[in-house]
Amino acid sequence: LVVGIDIAQLTHVARAVNFRGIVVGNPLSFSNDEEGFQILLRWIQSLQSTHNLDSAIIGMEPTGHYWISVSKWLSEKQFEVVLVNPHLVKKNKENRDNTPSKSDKKDALVIADMVKNGYYSFIRNTPEAFEELRVFLSNRDSVVTRLVSAKNQIHRWVDVVFPELRQVFKNLMCKGSLATLRLFPTPDELSKLTPQDVVRGWKSIMQRQPGDMKAQALIALASHSVGSKQATHAYKLHLMQLLAEYDLACEQLRVVEAEIIAVLDRIPFAKSMLAVKGINAISLAGILGEAGDLSGFVHGNALLRHAGLNLAEASSGKWTG
Repeated sequence: LVVGIDIAQLTHVARAVNFRGIVVGNPLSFSNDEEGFQILLRWIQSLQSTHNLDSAIIGMEPTGHYWISVSKWLSEKQFEVVLVNPHLVKKNKENRDNTPSKSDKKDALVIADMVKNGYYSFIRNTPEAFEELRVFLSNRDSVVTRLVSAKNQIHRWVDVVFPELRQVFKNLMCKGSLATLRLFPTPDELSKLTPQDVVRGWKSIMQRQPGDMKAQALIALASHSVGSKQATHAYKLHLMQLLAEYDLACEQLRVVEAEIIAVLDRIPFAKSMLAVKGINAISLAGILGEAGDLSGFVHGNALLRHAGLNLAEASSGKWTG
């Protein structure tokens, strides 16, 4: 029995064919929970019993993350679960009815046909450490996105409210610049202070701080700033929230990168790979998180093929490319 499942967020659709490609049974819609999976199991067992089919292979598209739960549940029930390429599913839609129409029931049948014809790949079961790396790298990507967004918005805030700050601090995200934004966010506040007040403020939150000359330059520039002087309260609140978001993202990035390094320490060959020039812990974690245990690849070219980076032949007649 060959089963194709069209994956969705809430309700999946299953179709079945026999080893000759003849449709068996009616389409089945089932929910993405234990009750729905039990309905699928009884449906498969009923079709096997009715048509005297001893074994079953189940194929599906790796749609987002919605396929993971059902594939693991079926694997635990000792079914062979395979994946089909979504790009090839799209190309094979016209095989059955010669039309480009699309529906969940049709997609499930196309997937079953592809599995019957052998157009599938096996799910590579990887040890827990590699799955942890994949989760941590996904987490890190979202944290970095938020961190970059916070930095960009802080730059924009400075350009609008206190553009002269760049003349004192070439790097707006340095400790001195951030300390200034936390303590004296607007030019109006800075212009009312003495250099000693500014230095004293820096000392309260920095171990090594800029000196009196920078404080004097900062006050002089603040006194003649061309930045916006309206909606001061709103701008200050916005800056405080941006700095809080920046601090949170920095802390989360530190934590997740520490976790990544701890996982790499548990992988025996990771230390040897880190000795290769140009590979750091984060890049190695990205490779291992996506590729899994590299011992499953017989050759380096197999890894390139898995990543879709292998060379492809393009030839016709006397022309070869």
